[in-house]
Amino acid sequence: MSDSLDEITQWLTIPEAGELLGIVPGKVRRLIEEHHLIAIKTDGVQRIPAELIVNGEPLPSLRGTVVLLLDSGFTLGGAIKWLYTSEESLGTTPMAALLAGRKTEVRRIAQSLAL
Repeated sequence: MSDSLDEITQWLTIPEAGELLGIVPGKVRRLIEEHHLIAIKTDGVQRIPAELIVNGEPLPSLRGTVVLLLDSGFTLGGAIKWLYTSEESLGTTPMAALLAGRKTEVRRIAQSLAL
């Protein structure tokens, strides 16, 4: 999975994410459990891509997209890998497309993966 995550330039620990969101670390963990945020464990520490916090809030389109991928049979790790792997039909990664406001397009492609 590391190759697809190479484009992430800034990572946040749970306490750092909590500071940006104005919440305690326990609530950040809950956001991760509920797929409002995603985290990757490296060296025993959960890290969150900083780009997922937009204007002091979790990226709104992330949760529904992750849930759709999980419902389509992806593991959480597989879903994260897919989000950060270039998708030819998007011309970029699904995550970059979500950050650009292209939620519908990303989810349409994600739905087609289940078929």
